[in-house]
Amino acid sequence: MKIPEHVAIILDGNGRWAKSKGLPRNAGHTAGAKNVETICEAAHDMGIKYLTLYAFSTENWNRPDSEVNALMNLLESYLKNCIRTADKNNMRVRVIGEIGRLSEKFQDRIKELEEASKANTGLNLTIAINYGSRDEMIRAIKTMMEDEKAGKLSIEDVTAERFSSYLDTKELPDPDLMIRTSGEQRLSNYLLWQLAYSEFYFTDVPWPDFNKKELELAVAAYNKRDRRFGGLTEE
Repeated sequence: MKIPEHVAIILDGNGRWAKSKGLPRNAGHTAGAKNVETICEAAHDMGIKYLTLYAFSTENWNRPDSEVNALMNLLESYLKNCIRTADKNNMRVRVIGEIGRLSEKFQDRIKELEEASKANTGLNLTIAINYGSRDEMIRAIKTMMEDEKAGKLSIEDVTAERFSSYLDTKELPDPDLMIRTSGEQRLSNYLLWQLAYSEFYFTDVPWPDFNKKELELAVAAYNKRDRRFGGLTEE
């Protein structure tokens, strides 16, 4: 079986999972956070090298304040515990997105985690927090314009590869497979540039119930696809 090098996942269905069990929405987010380590271990065991998870989008700020605050606290707590998890599992962790809107304490937590795990050589985990692909591309364009003004970049230098080097994911290969849980079939402003040639897999299983078996099913479906680039099937 061919294992995708990079898998990106939209973590959807925490609230619906909680509702189905008669629990408050925040209980679903807590269960979803706990499931991250389960899937990280499963991905590593399968030989997946890069895993990118959509944890909080730029649009999520539109949710009720109580839910946003609970999510922020949950994510910050997760990142604090993730330092120990990353060390135990030799896992490198990155955070992408516009972190400037996050609290100073939260930003410090991110820097601490990235610094503590940067030498690890196992699974590369990337967590998208306050991330939106359109926002990412606009930020990239603004930086390119600043570089052009400073004489560091010319119009002739602008290629797809050069543009990619300005994105949050510049250190990552493009995803081979994108998974979205809980039945929705849309990208929700996630990695729009990077997913140009990725395979998509949608499942009705909500994120808290998405386990190793479900990940294996997604990879099995990926193996049934004919990967074509410019009309040529990937060897």
